[in-house]
Amino acid sequence: MRLELFLVATAVICATGKPLSEAAPKTKLLLISFDGFRWDYDQDVETPNLDQLAVDGVKAKYITPPMLTMTSPSHFTTITGRWVEDHDVVHNMMYDAKTNLKLPHKLTMTKSAWWDNGVLPLWITAQNQGLKTASFHYPGGGVSYGGQAVHRALVEDVNHPDDNETEWRQNIDMVMSWFSEEDFDLVTLYYGEPDSVGHAKGPETPERRDIIRQIDRTIGYLREAINHHGLNDTLNVIITSDHGMTTIKKRPKVEEIVLNKYLNLLTLASFEILDYGGFGILTPRPGKEQEAFDALSNAPNLTVYRKHEIPESFHLAKSKRLPPLVVVADLGFNLNSRFIVYVNKGDHGFHNGEMDMKTIFRAFGPNFKKDFLAEPFDSIHIYPLMCKLLEIQPAPHNGSLAVTEDMLLPAVPRPTSEPTTGPTTGQATVLTTGPPNGGWRRCSASVALLLAALLSVFTVM
Repeated sequence: MRLELFLVATAVICATGKPLSEAAPKTKLLLISFDGFRWDYDQDVETPNLDQLAVDGVKAKYITPPMLTMTSPSHFTTITGRWVEDHDVVHNMMYDAKTNLKLPHKLTMTKSAWWDNGVLPLWITAQNQGLKTASFHYPGGGVSYGGQAVHRALVEDVNHPDDNETEWRQNIDMVMSWFSEEDFDLVTLYYGEPDSVGHAKGPETPERRDIIRQIDRTIGYLREAINHHGLNDTLNVIITSDHGMTTIKKRPKVEEIVLNKYLNLLTLASFEILDYGGFGILTPRPGKEQEAFDALSNAPNLTVYRKHEIPESFHLAKSKRLPPLVVVADLGFNLNSRFIVYVNKGDHGFHNGEMDMKTIFRAFGPNFKKDFLAEPFDSIHIYPLMCKLLEIQPAPHNGSLAVTEDMLLPAVPRPTSEPTTGPTTGQATVLTTGPPNGGWRRCSASVALLLAALLSVFTVM
């Protein structure tokens, strides 16, 4: 019996790197995304619950989404820690330039062929290390990766309403039960607002301010639910978004962009998506690339790039899916191909350096500091932070834990290594593995202390 006691205690120390009395409880992670929540949306509205989060946790001044500032590419960068050119989800629409396939955004959510490009999202990486994960409407969560699906995934219907506050609360209740009753470790939860209101009404409107108040009430309800389910000491929460929103410039104030005035799309283009916010793509007909490029270069209020000349900071040029020409409109100018058919009053898809494209970051829970204001950072760095909170080894990624680790309390275990980015390729290196926080390295010292204590007990006995 004495020997069994010694072996059990030793095993606990070696597994956790801590004596029995110091072993921290297993923590869980909830990632929430409010689509299109611009970084400053809480500054012209009373948001007591978001304000309290800044006191009880971490707030970043803002974060920068990847280029492209669209829902699917940006969300997949957050959940993979990879640039868009690496994970190759290069648009909201699923498309094929050879067949002219164009599939609307919500219909892509069950199409593995659009998402599964050899990069593993966090759900799968966590599952492969023994964790239990779920996706609630989060982009990319409803498909398979190398034949492996997320443990539980709910996908939005095509006509799913985005602004039902009662349903928002029901979703939170369901997610809390997954954590408290079914022992899920990671859940990603997606809401389609304030993006929908921003598109339909514009970002500087009473309707947008109303939906921010609704989001704030939902944050308050979330915190009550966490407390009700007894998760205050075990659940870390990250709240973020995918992109911002800007007001679209329209006639008669400006001359709107109609690209067919500058190039004949019928004769020069074999494929295009040029009626989708501030970002457009085009495949010229054989032998027509220079002519198409020159024609687009004469159009006002936009910049056209040959694929191989896209700025390195965009992290797009290496994409296998991206067509030869990329068009980025100036802030507030939507792209129209032949007619002005894009009627949104607010939009995104513009350069990620524009402040209107920046978005929010809030975090709270047992592993986060309180009343901590973080400097701005790129959303790609959220991935290694999540891996650290889950105490798993990350898949190769382009982020850096050094950017976010100051947000955390010292008690959070540290992984033995993280991927680094090469000076020229921008690709993440292969990871080494090992228990978090050097647990095995501390094992011998901890065992010695335990052995001494047990020997003293055995002497008395």
